Amino acid sequence: MTSPDAGTSAPPTKTRQSRQAGIWFALVVIFLDVMGLGLIIPVLPELVRRLVANETQTALWFGVMTSVFALMTFLFAPTFGALADRFGRRPVILVCLTGYGLSYLLLAWAPTIGWLLAGRVISGIMGATPATINAYIADVSTDRDRARNFGMIGAAFGLGFIIAPAVGGLLGSIDLHLPFYAAAGLSLLAAVYGLLVMPESLPVDKRRPFQLREGNPIGGLAVLRRWPLLAGVAIAFAFYQLGQMGLNTLWVLYTSHRYGWGELANGLSLALVGLGTAVVQTSITPRLIALWGERKAITVGITVSCISMVLYGLAWKGWMFAAVVVIGALAGIAFTAVQTFIAAHAPSGHQGAVQGAMSSLISLAAIIGPLMWAGLFGWATSDAAPISVPGLPMFLGAVIIFGALMALRRLFARYPG
Repeated sequence: MTSPDAGTSAPPTKTRQSRQAGIWFALVVIFLDVMGLGLIIPVLPELVRRLVANETQTALWFGVMTSVFALMTFLFAPTFGALADRFGRRPVILVCLTGYGLSYLLLAWAPTIGWLLAGRVISGIMGATPATINAYIADVSTDRDRARNFGMIGAAFGLGFIIAPAVGGLLGSIDLHLPFYAAAGLSLLAAVYGLLVMPESLPVDKRRPFQLREGNPIGGLAVLRRWPLLAGVAIAFAFYQLGQMGLNTLWVLYTSHRYGWGELANGLSLALVGLGTAVVQTSITPRLIALWGERKAITVGITVSCISMVLYGLAWKGWMFAAVVVIGALAGIAFTAVQTFIAAHAPSGHQGAVQGAMSSLISLAAIIGPLMWAGLFGWATSDAAPISVPGLPMFLGAVIIFGALMALRRLFARYPG
């Protein structure tokens, strides 16, 4: 099912202006939200390191932090998604942004590893912002501009990552807590901006009563059973994310161990990731989706990701790792194509629930992945391993991604057209 505007005549000027205002709001919020997240990425492992005893515990606790964040998102994303279908997108987004800001303050003030963990718990509970923004974009998009709008969201994500990790690394080199204060300020700024500017995207007549069976992770996932094609894409994409999680989780630990990079070097490398993402999402992704359609774009993006993971694991020099970043940026095509596909096929009144269920599936992968990959990395680089293979998580991640690719190809063959 397409958006309610599909196939209709051009909307009135006021409606177009409202949609455009909503899209720009979503772009600003995603940018500020990613800035907040990106600021702390280069320094969070070091903060963990200072609160534990040794390197092995650092890898373990960092994995725990990432998994707990994902666990909370898994538990609460369906609730926020169902609430967004009931009360609208605006209040849910504002609550999540405010909660993010407060959680960053708690991380900055954390005197022990337990308090640091509590801050990640709160961040994870408020982790429904991207899913709700996706529902918001689906509300204000038509068939003609859906891919472009989701590409712009991807570009805003990339632009945030161009600036934030480099700034976070710089601030962290001055004081390890400064990036957390900066992240808190940006999240609260986004909340104030939304409070003053954000128009609601979901009309009252299209809202649904809150249903408890959809507001929990099990019931939320069961929502996808109504649409087997959507369910198949979501599950395969969750496995893709699980394979990708090895790189995402271990980026700083991996580059620090293998190449001796510090906070600033890691921040600059992540900025390169953001630059590649922004270029791909603005210049390449919308054109390829229009040319190929979502299905082919998804499979091409995942294929590039699989190849990139192998190359990341093989790179024995820092410049090689950085070179793979340029190639790997093309994998972002898959993410935007999946979001476009989900938004195009989910009924408008169920966008929040479907996006929440999708977020829960990805979070489920993120619960398992960090612990699995951090544990594997810790073993592969320890004296217990027969030989040191720091790239082992990337190689196994590529195997999982390849499996997701094969599953998607079979799924699309089963549901053609």
